Amino acid sequence: MVGSPAGERLMGIHLVGGGWPPEDDGDVYREFLSEAAERALQAGRLEGPRVALVLVRDGDGPEKFAAVAAALQLVAELVPVAILATEGAPINAALLADVDGILVWGGLTPAYRDSIEPAFGEIRRQISGGVPYLGFSAGAAIASDRALIGGWKIGDVEVSPSEAAEDLDEVSIGEGIGLIDLAVEVHAAQWGTLSRLVAATEAGLVESGIAIDEHTALIIGEGPLRVVGRGSVWTVTSENGGVRVATMGAS
Repeated sequence: MVGSPAGERLMGIHLVGGGWPPEDDGDVYREFLSEAAERALQAGRLEGPRVALVLVRDGDGPEKFAAVAAALQLVAELVPVAILATEGAPINAALLADVDGILVWGGLTPAYRDSIEPAFGEIRRQISGGVPYLGFSAGAAIASDRALIGGWKIGDVEVSPSEAAEDLDEVSIGEGIGLIDLAVEVHAAQWGTLSRLVAATEAGLVESGIAIDEHTALIIGEGPLRVVGRGSVWTVTSENGGVRVATMGAS
């Protein structure tokens, strides 16, 4: 169900369905930060893991970076590395070269995809080398091979609320980072985006996918898929000419 491109061994992928500000004790971030800390120790870094915080924002990047870093530091020690870009500008991929974890935050999903696209190869290289990845909201949506980046109509048919359209009308698919082979929807129960994934699967725009609730993470590692947090992960697959929907809850 979840695979890696070109036979690469990808580990430590954490996909969070959104939800801000944090309203729990950091469950959806804790394992990611623990993996980053372990990698930092292996590298001989005693001051805490260097975690890249990648934000593509429309003017509030420094303020949002400070808020995210402060929230994460309540969960575990880390050295946040700011990788900021305004919408329409590329991120500096060179800053990803010496980090113990990569966290891609949320905002306008098409803008994240476009700004981070030049760094897709570097992110895949880091993850295949054992650096954990956490995608929050937009960062989760663009983690797949084929990213479902927005829209609320397929042709003339409305398939999801327009408020979750990401400034797009037609449901749109774009190249993603390529960490998993499933399309990813976020804010599933809260924004009603599950229906967009169902419609995209039924229309053949994607083969299958997952939709993640807010304050919920799907963790992909060496063992079975796991869900942490207080919501559900919805799985959508094509089956017998239709679409099958199931749920995975926190274990």
